[in-house]
Amino acid sequence: MRIDIKSNKPLYEQIISNIKENVLKGYLNPGDELPSIRRMAMELSVTPGTVAKAYQELERTKIIETIRGKGTYIASDIDMKRVDNDKLEAIEKELTNQLLELIYMGMSKDDVRELIERLYENLKKED
Repeated sequence: MRIDIKSNKPLYEQIISNIKENVLKGYLNPGDELPSIRRMAMELSVTPGTVAKAYQELERTKIIETIRGKGTYIASDIDMKRVDNDKLEAIEKELTNQLLELIYMGMSKDDVRELIERLYENLKKED
């Protein structure tokens, strides 16, 4: 897992993104156990509250499931195609801001399309 303490993105969101990316790439599969909150916090050098917040959001979106007394696991019925309209709206706003920056940098529509396709393919790769 990669956590950038200098990033503007909150640490708990970085943890969420890392776990989602690992699921998408097949490094984590349904039923795989995640480290406990305390262990993950120690490994990442963050507070347990930060990991707990990430786990709560992942559980809310049904990416993970916690079984009391047993641990936290990647959900067995994970649905990566489920659309959260509120989240989609927030992502659209963020992408619009980033697209504006790319246009100001002089990138054409084709350049942006190639960039997005390359990033998408990098995420979908199963190494």
